[in-house]
Parts: sequence; C-alpha cells; structure tokens
Amino acid sequence: MDENVGRKLESIEQHYTELEEMMAQPEIATDHRRITELGRERAELQDLVDAYRRYQSFKQQIDSTEEMMNGEADPEMVEMARLEIEELRKQQDVEMTEIKRLLLPRDKDDDKDVIIEIRGAAGGNEAAIFAADLFGMYVKYAEKRRWKTEVLSSSPSEAGGMKEIIFEVKGQGAYSHLKWESGVHRVQRVPVTESQGRIHTSTASVAVLPEAEELDVEVRDEDIKLDVYRAGGHGGQSVNTTDSAVRLTHIPTGIVVTCQDERSQLKNKIKAMTVLRTRLYDMQLAKRQQEMGDERRSQVGTGDRSEKIRTYNIPDDRVTDHRIKLTVSGVPRVLQGDIDNLIETLRLTDQAERLRAAGIAD
Repeated sequence: MDENVGRKLESIEQHYTELEEMMAQPEIATDHRRITELGRERAELQDLVDAYRRYQSFKQQIDSTEEMMNGEADPEMVEMARLEIEELRKQQDVEMTEIKRLLLPRDKDDDKDVIIEIRGAAGGNEAAIFAADLFGMYVKYAEKRRWKTEVLSSSPSEAGGMKEIIFEVKGQGAYSHLKWESGVHRVQRVPVTESQGRIHTSTASVAVLPEAEELDVEVRDEDIKLDVYRAGGHGGQSVNTTDSAVRLTHIPTGIVVTCQDERSQLKNKIKAMTVLRTRLYDMQLAKRQQEMGDERRSQVGTGDRSEKIRTYNIPDDRVTDHRIKLTVSGVPRVLQGDIDNLIETLRLTDQAERLRAAGIAD
C-alpha cells in the first residue's frame, strides 16, 4: 500500500472510531440533531473503513502465514502455505481496488432521478426520427433496470419522429448511469425517403439532468410568469377544448418551459415546474463545473452538450463512442437499450482518470 494512502486510511479509521465514541456519550445520545449528524457522517465512512479493516486482516493473515512458512521444513506444508498466501493476496488486491474507489469524491447527485431532454438537430425529419429512436433506447434501458419513465413534454414531427421530448427516469442510481449520455449523438443511415440509397448523417442532442428537489433550488412565485393556452395536437389540430397547456417563464434567467401533454392544467403545471426546477439546478451545476476548470476537463468528456459523443453507423452495423474510442457491433441491439457495456466502460475510464489525478492509481 502506498504510504500516503496508508496514512490517510489510518486517519479516517481513527476519526470513525472517535465518531462511534462520541455517539455513545449520554449527552450526545439524547441530542437528536447531533446524533443524526454524527450518524450520517459515520455512515459515509462505513464502507471505506470496513474495506480497510478487511485489507488489514488479510495483511495480518499473510504475515502470520509467511512466518509459519519460513519456519517449516516440510515441503508439502510450505507449498500449502504458499498457495494460501497467493489467495490471500488476491483478496487483498480486491479490497485495495475497492478502497481506491471509495477514496474518490462521490458525486452527490449520483442517486438522483433524472430528466432527459432529447432534441432533433441537424437533419430535419430524419433527425426527429433519430431523436425518437434514442428515446426508445433509453426507455428500454430503464425497463431492463426496473426504472420508471414518464414523458413530461413532447413535440412530435410530421414524419412520426420527435422534434423534442422531455422525460423523467426514476430509479436508484439513475443519474450515476445515465449522466454519460449528455452530448450530440449522430446516426448514419439511408432514410426511407431516400430513393437513390444515399447515406445521410443526422444528429440529435441529449441532455441528462439530475432531477432537482425543492430543497435543491429555490423558485419564488414572483419570479415566474404563468401563461395558459389551449393545447394543440399534431398538424395544428386541437386536442383539448380547455386551456390546459402551460407555459412557465422564469423571469430572472429567461428559461421557458412548456407542457401540454396532460389534459389537466394542474398536472401540466406540476410537470413544467419539475423541468424548470431541474434546469435551474443544472445551471448551478454548470457554474460549479466551470469553476473546476482543468479538474473537469480531466474526466471523460467535458460535459459540453455540443460535444459529439457517439455515432450509430447503421450500414456498417457499428456504434462508436468517440470519448473512449470504443466501437461495438449490433446497432439494433444497442437501440433496444443494450448500452450497459458502453456506460460501464465510460464509468471505469472516468474512475481510472480520477484515481490518477488524485495520485492513488496503481
């Protein structure tokens, strides 16, 4: 174990022990607020301390077995001890990998639900069709993980695609998995309207936002302008005879959110407020990330949603993630939500880069 890492772990374990001792003191045990604060702090260190103690236990077993082996004359016993040490070191390496992961600062938004916004970009109707394909991909991915999805706002295109669709994904760790999907996605294929068989390139932008709760961002009533109007359907047809569609304008930032998917004005307003609150929270995150500067750029991608991140080449049946130079075959399979390999590789690459930046990589 690296000396600096060892000292840091000793300090963390000592602090963990102090927290336990403090929580056992009668005057603190009866102070609900204080005991809650200490309990939360202890819980945050629990996994790391447990992993460190398991690592130390394996080290003691290795030292003890080596000492026994050095004093043993029987070749068969020596070989048994050698094999035991080899297995203990493998287990110790597993614990060290876990320790390094737990030492990294955790994204506090990782456990949040997400709001995903997909918009057709370059390519007209074909881009809108691709946006709908991406929406289907994420819905199927969510279904495989037993997450729930709900459309918050949508704008269908004449060709059957989606000019824009905003939807919510609810599930444990949704943001930790889907945050890698923000950016420009590109598709290369022959559109059904193309009579000469030429390959067209179209793009759609994806924004994955951690869903904000009321405690995350304050939205004052006086800062919001509310407009209601009659919802319009595809091709301009009326889908409602009442003013159920809602438009919220956040006056300080100029952010505008519209929602007309529900027949109830109240439901549309609730959904629009969810999107508005999340966009405001995302602005706060973007500001903090900009302040991080070089640290942010050292991670996988830049977080810039104008960055081209992935190409779906249908004629060649390959998907390429440009951030990690990873190409996989099977575009239909990927568009059916099989993106675990892409997401896990991105996660591990980001983790390795952060470990190196923190000076605790191998």
